[in-house]
Amino acid sequence: MRLEFTKMQSVGNDFIVIDGINQLFEPSADLARKLADRHTGIGCDQILLAQLPAKKACKDSPEFKFRIFNADGGEVAQCGNGARCFARFLRDKKLTRKNSISVETANGQMTLLDSGDEVKVEIAVPEFTPEKIPFQANAQQDKYAISVGGASIQIAALAVGNPHAVQRVANVDSAEIETLGPLIEQHPRFPERVNAGFMQVVNKQHIKLRVHERGVGETLACGSGATAAAVTGILWGLLDEHVIVSLPGGKVSVSWAGLGQPAFLSGPAETVFEGQIDLDTL
Repeated sequence: MRLEFTKMQSVGNDFIVIDGINQLFEPSADLARKLADRHTGIGCDQILLAQLPAKKACKDSPEFKFRIFNADGGEVAQCGNGARCFARFLRDKKLTRKNSISVETANGQMTLLDSGDEVKVEIAVPEFTPEKIPFQANAQQDKYAISVGGASIQIAALAVGNPHAVQRVANVDSAEIETLGPLIEQHPRFPERVNAGFMQVVNKQHIKLRVHERGVGETLACGSGATAAAVTGILWGLLDEHVIVSLPGGKVSVSWAGLGQPAFLSGPAETVFEGQIDLDTL
């Protein structure tokens, strides 16, 4: 079977984006891993799949189903940078002419706003309830102490469509991400694993961030990770409600008005190339 795809990126976070509306494609975990392999496949952080929703009940129902597969083959509910690329893909492929696009995800409905210069997505209302993240804790707190590599570190635990553990570090360049990232991802208090964010506060409107993503490893950028870090900094009183997040791959902006409000992520979305691959060769 020959599969058409688009390679896209946002601040270095790269994706294989697939039109599953005009071609039949239902990836297994094994096939997703093979496509994402940077040596023997196409290579990406995540695979994004556009499908039609199961049913359209009313005019406010989502127009598309947005599915996300990590490089390890696992299907996940959220990817902020991927959502922005997904919006640009839908418009570039003329699957929609709308600037405001409603999509269905595994975590509910979300809105994508493509202005042409950049794409803004409503990520989610951040969730701090431990059992909904999920995170093992006796009570909800702004900060938790967890033991990692023989040391105790302070983290925020939250979900913005997927689970995140965010810690403040003095300098992201010297943070021990290669060592601590996998340990935090696999920490037993996160039963579904977790994305690990390492946040350096520059000032009240600016942070630097590196993220070890669940099922991927460290990436050049992570949109939901940027959102989780900014939300954490705002919650801890370190940041204003509009924050620039500098990642290894570039900059995005996050806005959050506080508890009970959705977070918004803005930034670029670019096509790298179009291609076809014979799935029988993988």
